[in-house]
Amino acid sequence: MASLVVDPSTPSAAGRVLDSPWLSFTLRRGARFLVSMWVLVTAAFLMMHLVPGDPVRAALGIDAPADLVASRREALGLNDPLLTQYVDYLRNLLSGDLGISMGSGEPVGTMVVERLGSTVQLALLAFVVAGAIAVPLGVAMAVATRAGRRRGVELVFATSSMLAAAIPEFLLAVGLVYVFAVNLAWFPVAGAATLSSFVLPVLALAVGPTAILARIARVEMLAVLQDDYIRTARAKRLPARRIYLRHALPNALTATLTLGGLMLTTMVAGTVLVENIFAWPGLGSRIVQSITAKDYPVVQAIILIYGGLVLLVNLLVDITLALLDPRSTIREA
Repeated sequence: MASLVVDPSTPSAAGRVLDSPWLSFTLRRGARFLVSMWVLVTAAFLMMHLVPGDPVRAALGIDAPADLVASRREALGLNDPLLTQYVDYLRNLLSGDLGISMGSGEPVGTMVVERLGSTVQLALLAFVVAGAIAVPLGVAMAVATRAGRRRGVELVFATSSMLAAAIPEFLLAVGLVYVFAVNLAWFPVAGAATLSSFVLPVLALAVGPTAILARIARVEMLAVLQDDYIRTARAKRLPARRIYLRHALPNALTATLTLGGLMLTTMVAGTVLVENIFAWPGLGSRIVQSITAKDYPVVQAIILIYGGLVLLVNLLVDITLALLDPRSTIREA
């Protein structure tokens, strides 16, 4: 009966998995994400302790009764040693407890969660609008202006996109409100009661990123259209739609997707100003109210959410690019 001989030089399935560049890449990115989150959490914790004076007294006001101040400090754990407070803060975060509000005494988690959806919805919708417009526009401009064609079209596109990208979100938001909400009365001035309420804040967030992404998509597409395999495809007389969409576009999207992910983080941060201009019921308007009221636990929680969203988006962008371009999983020498 023949015996099964196993070659010791042949790696096992488990060994192949452990040696996988994809696994190594994922572990490195995951570790970087966790370390960045720890730094963010620590900075948010120290924020309250770096504020001069008594933060509870500042939040409740100088006329607040002493027993109320004392009870609120005890509820927040501010009478404990700093290291004990830090350990308790980490433990509470891991259990989903964001603390209590200094002003109202309500759970911060409840105050934040009820507004988180509005902010994420606004940022994601602006991102989808920007990508849906920028990529086709950039590709169309590349095809129309390749090999030095249509210099006038290229000049108009470059100038208009540069001007659109240079306008700050808050300034564009004010202009949109003045023109389309106050003068023309086409859209609501503030709030999020109807679908039409989304139009102006989404535009305020999406116009700048759309212009930048369209410029990058055009540049990347122009570079791909000069590659040899595109010339070969043209020599074979393949249909233009197949050349542009099947062969050129996937190879032109890497840099665009990278920048798009960074733009999404910018949109999330930009919601702070835009939400306050449009009285949007999201985290941006809440953090301004909390800073004004010196309600530091709420500010801490919102900073953690904004920072966590930015770090998570960057992680997802890295993973997406690794799926599209496996060469990015190789460790740099």
